[in-house]
Amino acid sequence: MSIRDAQREAVIERLAGHLLAHGLARTSLRQLAQAAGVSDRMLLYYFADKAEVLAAVMARVAGELSLRLAEAIPDGAPLKPAELVRRAAAFTTGPDMRRFMRLWVEVVAAAARGEAPFSAIVAQVMAGFRHWVDTRLDLPEGADREGTAAAIIAVIDGLALVDICSEDEIAARMAAALSTLLAE
Repeated sequence: MSIRDAQREAVIERLAGHLLAHGLARTSLRQLAQAAGVSDRMLLYYFADKAEVLAAVMARVAGELSLRLAEAIPDGAPLKPAELVRRAAAFTTGPDMRRFMRLWVEVVAAAARGEAPFSAIVAQVMAGFRHWVDTRLDLPEGADREGTAAAIIAVIDGLALVDICSEDEIAARMAAALSTLLAE
């Protein structure tokens, strides 16, 4: 790895921490450079533009989330959809995950408003997570794997949305109620 590449990776790492801590509120090119500890010009030396910065940083955040998910729900024996939802719900609504889910909701909202480059980022992250869910599903032959994976993501994202928008500590109760519903 060249010195430039190593420095670029360090910038991405610092900016991933910045976005997880502050969300999208401070994402002008100048604010990103300041958070990365470099000048505006240096940031543009490492990246073509702000869109490339944000895409690289969100890829890092999604990668970190994927690693944590893989630890919580390892690849191996496929799971029935209800069990996968139960495990993912418990994981996603945990206190350590709230910062990831807050950022995800912000990115999705920015994409819904048509803000560049968020539509492309959301499409890429969603495709990755649909694949991740699909590889862990135990479904009968001929089942709609992609539709089931998308439905599971919708449930998990919905739980996370309620969790981050609630003033009280509802997350654990939501995950428990979902487990009960799925067991019926």
